[in-house]
Amino acid sequence: MPKYIIAYARVSRESQGRSGLGLAAQANAIEQFAKANDLRIKMRFVEVETGKGFDALDKRPKLAEALAAAKHYKCPIVVAKLDRLSRNVAFITTLMEGRIPFIVTELGADVDPFMLQVYAALAEKERRMISERTKAALSAAKQRGTRLGSPTIGATNRKRADQRAQDVASIVQPLIDKGASTRAIAARLNELNVPTATGASWQSTTVQRLLSRLKAINGCAAQRYQQ
Repeated sequence: MPKYIIAYARVSRESQGRSGLGLAAQANAIEQFAKANDLRIKMRFVEVETGKGFDALDKRPKLAEALAAAKHYKCPIVVAKLDRLSRNVAFITTLMEGRIPFIVTELGADVDPFMLQVYAALAEKERRMISERTKAALSAAKQRGTRLGSPTIGATNRKRADQRAQDVASIVQPLIDKGASTRAIAARLNELNVPTATGASWQSTTVQRLLSRLKAINGCAAQRYQQ
C-alpha cells in the first residue's frame, strides 16, 4: 500500500516569492515527486502569506493545519522548496526537533538533516542580503530626490492581484473548459484549500471577479462560464 503525504504550497503576499515557483509549479513538483516515489497525496494545503520570522505558524494558519494533519495521519509534509516552509533556521530546526517529518522535492527524500539546516542557513542569509540591498536602493533613491511610496501603490497592488489570479488560473481553466459553474469552481477551490487573496473561502461572486480579471489579463476563456 502506498504511503501518504501532505502537500503544502505557499507564495508570498508581497510577490511570487524569491524561489520563482508559483502555486501551479509547486503543485506540479509535488505531484511528480509523489508519482516517482509511489506516494499518495492525502491532503493539500495552499497559503498566500509571508514566510518571514520564527513565528511563522502564527502568521500561516494553513501551515499549522498541514502540520496537524501530518501528525494525525502520521505522514510527512512535502514542499517543492525549503523556503516554502521558511527561510528561518530556527523555525526549520524547531520542526526537525519536534519530529515533524518533511520532504523537500528538490533535495530528495533522503537528504541528511544537517544539510537541511545548511540549506536553511543559506536561505536565511539570502533573505537578509535581499532585504539589505532593497533598503540600500531605497535610501539611494531617496537621496536622489526620487519620490517613494504612494504614487506606485495602486499599480503595485494591481500587479499583485494579476499575479495572484494567474497563480489560480491553472486550476480554474480546466474547470471552465468543462463548463463548470462559478459555484462549482468555488467549491473545488475550497476543496483544495486554495484561499482567496484575503484568505477567505471562495464564493460564486469571488470566482466571477477572478474570471473577469483573468479575461482582462490575457483573454483566457473566462467568458465561458455560468453562475
